[in-house]
Amino acid sequence: MQFAAIPGLPETKEKLLNAVKLNHLAHALLFHGPEGSANLTLALALASYLYCEQKSETDSCGTCGSCQRMNKLILPDLNFAFPVVASSKEEEGDEDGKDEKSDLLGNWRKFVLGQPYGNVHDFIYFNGFEKKQLNITKAAARKMIQTLSLMSFEGGYKIMLIWAPEYLHPSAANALLKIIEEPPAKTIFLLVTSQADQLLTTILSRTQKILVRAFTDEEISSHLVDAELCDSKAAAQIAMLADGNLRAAYRLIDQVEDQTVRQLRDWFRLCATKNLKELFLLSEDFHKADKESQKSLMLAGLNVTREILLKNLDLDHLLRTTDEDRTFINNISKKMLTEEHAEKLYETFNAAHYHLERNGNAKMIFTDLSMEILLMMSKN
Repeated sequence: MQFAAIPGLPETKEKLLNAVKLNHLAHALLFHGPEGSANLTLALALASYLYCEQKSETDSCGTCGSCQRMNKLILPDLNFAFPVVASSKEEEGDEDGKDEKSDLLGNWRKFVLGQPYGNVHDFIYFNGFEKKQLNITKAAARKMIQTLSLMSFEGGYKIMLIWAPEYLHPSAANALLKIIEEPPAKTIFLLVTSQADQLLTTILSRTQKILVRAFTDEEISSHLVDAELCDSKAAAQIAMLADGNLRAAYRLIDQVEDQTVRQLRDWFRLCATKNLKELFLLSEDFHKADKESQKSLMLAGLNVTREILLKNLDLDHLLRTTDEDRTFINNISKKMLTEEHAEKLYETFNAAHYHLERNGNAKMIFTDLSMEILLMMSKN
């Protein structure tokens, strides 16, 4: 992973590069940002830069032996820890099941290389861990300490990248405190999370925070066009719906965005006219759709609701909808949904997306949301 492969974020890249050049790089960095941000990719790009044999002022070369191995995440001095399904033996520190752990590491590499902006739930589905409790155990923490106590294979940095450290079992987190605070020479911890508020304060206090902001619409749309993933018109609409989340943007590429917005307009129209029969039929269609289509409709609802809020506050200059969708926003704002209703609707769409992400019943979620919208429009 190179810095150049990450869209935008020039200020964060410059901060990391300067820390390396000035020898001010902290021994424990916490990359934290919202879901779909570059928190993991920036950590990997930094690791690539540290290991690169022919680095430039701004990036790793991408071609040397270290970079080629880094592209496969198989550098011997780059170690990973991530949440897995733990057995009771593992909790007790038993080291059986090494073959299984090796398979998990291989799967994690495949997951990161295929979905660098994916989240923990994507990892769960990737491995078939649904309905199972994940954590990073005390046994895993002991393994990290043991690994870092050994000499470097190639005489350079030893890096321990902990992905989703919010899953650290309290006993595991406590076991790591001393080595995070006083690591061996040329040892660096890279912690990557989208849930920094769930970390123990004792861990937080021992790391230097690297706040990774969400991508801008321009950064996402330019990236999609440059990568030839879609045309500029589709990229602009996808960027608006993704709202800074590159994970969501990738998933929306395969969706027909005009169709999603059209579905949303038809849905709101049925709610406004109180057409219950058609709404229930629509809920059946929604239930039959694949999960990503369901979630993309919720994302479209969130963004349209945001636009309604801005329109009702007379902040037209902040609107991000395209011209063809602007009429829809104008018609529905104030006439159908007040500012108060729009705020409540935003929370409801957000909750619906959350429950869909966690395998909630799609038909019930859609029907409940439809009734909420219908009632709001009836009261206006």
